[in-house]
Parts: sequence; structure tokens; C-alpha cells
Amino acid sequence: MESRTLLKLAIGFGLAVVVVPMLVGMWLFWKRPLTVDAWMSRLALGKRGLQAFELATPAGTMTVWEGGSGPAMVLLHGAGDQAGAWARIIEPLVADYRVLAPDLPGHWKSDPRQGPITIEQLLAGLEALMDSRCAGEPAILVGNSMGAWISFLYAVEHPDRVVRLVAINGGPVRDENPGINVLPRTREEARATMKALLGPNTLLPPDFVLDDVVRQARVGPAARLAEGLAQAGPGLEKYVLDGRLGEVTVPVELVWGDADELFTMSYAQRLVEGLPAARLHPVKDCGHVPQRECPDRLLKALTAALAEPPPAAAPQPLSEGGA
Repeated sequence: MESRTLLKLAIGFGLAVVVVPMLVGMWLFWKRPLTVDAWMSRLALGKRGLQAFELATPAGTMTVWEGGSGPAMVLLHGAGDQAGAWARIIEPLVADYRVLAPDLPGHWKSDPRQGPITIEQLLAGLEALMDSRCAGEPAILVGNSMGAWISFLYAVEHPDRVVRLVAINGGPVRDENPGINVLPRTREEARATMKALLGPNTLLPPDFVLDDVVRQARVGPAARLAEGLAQAGPGLEKYVLDGRLGEVTVPVELVWGDADELFTMSYAQRLVEGLPAARLHPVKDCGHVPQRECPDRLLKALTAALAEPPPAAAPQPLSEGGA
């Protein structure tokens, strides 16, 4: 009798070990799908040979993933995202590069965990990473959206540290589409936002994912960044390069999802026309975050861009009376 009781307890415990995590997982997936996606993408980074470490920055500890060998390549995600955003293209990259992918300050596992996120903190995080892991070695900076903005700002201050800059649907000048609400407050607003950010052949997320988008828009890193930008006031002017694109002296590759309605192809063309040395590589039918939405097409465009010699600066016209 006692053995049967113990057997029942053992079976019950065994079922609990299986069922309870399954139920918790289902609940998390239903209520926090974006969090589950982040966990899964970070597991993928580990499976592809990257390892995470912590780095001290002026804003606190920053989590960085590193793997591969070869020339240094730093991958910078967009607002509200994290290092796992690159998981779907990371495997071919670590075969050719020493890849560094941080959770930028205020995002996912990096400090600060609360309060506004400032441009100063984001730049300080990148500077700490470059000083720690790329000292004496110029790196390729690859940034998406906010990550592209930060890459441009860093390249202006440290052109000797950047061998080439790859901007993916992001830049350092104003004029993004003001009709796109990047912090939606309702499911309907979130649906309209996602429709604008995704390519024409990509299915819109289901309602429970849109609900999580709304929640993140209230309390997530993108909302905290928006708070930090608002608090910066006129001080933000030094971090935008309107009329100052000529200060970006490093070669720039613009790898651009051509269906993005936030940073459109006309925005990308404006960058090409203002930058001293830049080249545009459209990624057909892809939206604002092509490394997630259409990784194969993004990787093909990125690889092709880096295989070419860097774009050269256009010759400057001679001044009147010049030789």
C-alpha cells in the first residue's frame, strides 16, 4: 500500500514537473509574447556559439554577446529591442567576423532598469564596448533604427575607430514619417503601426501580440527612450545631424527595407545625397526591421555590400580660380 502511495506521489510529481512549466509557458506566450520571443532569440545566440558577458559602463552594467573570429563587427539593435534581434542572421556572420551584439543601455539585461533612457547613456555604452573589446582595431558598425543613429554619432566623434558603417533603416536626421505612431495606445493603433513597419507579404501579428506591443509602448525601453528624448529638450540638437551629414567621414552602406513607411526610401536617398561617401542597397518588400522580418534578403544585401570596396567620397568641386 505504501509503495502504491509513493508511486502515485512520484507520478503526480513527474506530471507536475512537465505540466506546470507547460502551463506557465503557455500563459507567458499568451500574455507576454514579446518577452518569450526575446528569450528564444537569445537562446539562439547561444546555440550559434556566442557567449554573454557583462561590461561596466557609466550607466551601469551592459550585457554583450560575443562570438566568431576575424574583423570586429558590432551589431546595434533598435529602440525597445535587444541583442537577440540579430539571431536569424548571426550564424553566417560569426563565420567571418568577431561579432559583438550588446543589449544597449536600458534594454533587456542592461542597466539602467528604470527611468528615462538618454542618448548620452546609449553612446556611453557603445564607447565602453569599443574601448573594451575593440581597442586598437577599427570595427564595422551595423545599426538598425536607433542603433543606426547611435552608430552615426559615434562615427562622427571617432572616425578612426570605424572602418565602415552599415545603417539599416535608421539615421541621424529628422524627417521620419510623423504619421506613424511608434508608441501605440490601443490594439487598433498597434495594428496600424505594424502594418506601416512590415513589408507587404508579411502577416500582421495576432491580437494578443498587438496587446503586448501596446503594453511595451507604455512601460518598455522605447517608452523610456521617448521620455529621455523629451526631457533633453534643446539639448537634443547636438545629437541630430540635420545639415551636418558632411561630418560623417567614414564610408556608409545603407541597407534598407524598401517597404518601411517610418524611414522611407526617400529618407534613405536624402542620406545618400548628404553623406560624403555612401551607397544604397534596397531590400525588396522588407520593412523597418529586416533582420527579423526577412533575414535571408537582409543578409544577402549586407554580405554583398561588405564584399565591395567601401564607397569613395565624391570629389569636391574646385573653388573659383582653383587649379
